[in-house]
Amino acid sequence: MEKIAVYGSGTIGSCQATLIIGHGLPCTVIGYSEKGLARCRAAVEQNWDDLIAEGLATESNKKAAMALLTITNDPAALCGATYVFEAVAEGIEQKKEVYHTIAKYADADAVIASCTSSIDAEVLARVTPRPENLLIAHPFQPVHMLPLVEVVRHAATAQSAVDRTLQLLETLHRQVVVLNRSVPGFLVNRFAQALFRESIYLIEEGITTAADIDRAIKYAMGMRYASIGLLEYYDAVGFDLEKAIATNVYPSLCDTKEIQRTTLEGIASGKTGQAAGQGLYDWSVKDGDDFRRRKQSPYFDGVKEWTMPE
Repeated sequence: MEKIAVYGSGTIGSCQATLIIGHGLPCTVIGYSEKGLARCRAAVEQNWDDLIAEGLATESNKKAAMALLTITNDPAALCGATYVFEAVAEGIEQKKEVYHTIAKYADADAVIASCTSSIDAEVLARVTPRPENLLIAHPFQPVHMLPLVEVVRHAATAQSAVDRTLQLLETLHRQVVVLNRSVPGFLVNRFAQALFRESIYLIEEGITTAADIDRAIKYAMGMRYASIGLLEYYDAVGFDLEKAIATNVYPSLCDTKEIQRTTLEGIASGKTGQAAGQGLYDWSVKDGDDFRRRKQSPYFDGVKEWTMPE
């Protein structure tokens, strides 16, 4: 079994660590400031408390899992690590520094799996001393709950690095899609941005509301595609029907290449959800704990597959 480390103690790193120790595997998290390390530990404990509240784990599971966790700002703790999830901020220079630190301390054949959601794999390969051992393993929030991981290779990625990644992710009960080369947004963010762009367009045109768009997603598209997928559904329905629908719909779809006014104004004014209080929804009247639970609830059954420590 791989000796696993996570470089980065933020939200992604803390959730990645939760998943690893939740499968009875030791995990070392490398962070920076003492305050950041404390936030990481608190986040991991909160993740476990949420699982306990849902009856998916016990206090005994939590105690045993936390005993497997090391959180430190000393990169020398990477000594002997054979697999490192890189989960630092989206900056090339910062990632470059981290990759050189990993090369200095970790095992010579250690795989580096970047959790980036936006940087091209070829770009990352150019700033690491061992490009053959680097790939992207992009998870989704909340990382320990949502099972999908996008594995993205670049031209120099060794097949052994891909194979080891797939084996580890299978152990962690992840569902994996593999991209043979990078494209902006990989798969899921491309799908999501197409849907987001159309949704903003419909709101700006006064056709409907944010609440009704979310209702349409939750009670039609989301339920349908969650059970059988997108293309399997359309293949079963038949492309004659879909061709007729496409003929009517494609000409009126939003096709702007620019970021839309509502999105720009939201960013410029700080209207980005809970942090500001008011965006497409009034977050000042929303229950944060309820939102966090609803965000995780579709994935509760997956936690039952974990091989939790006792």
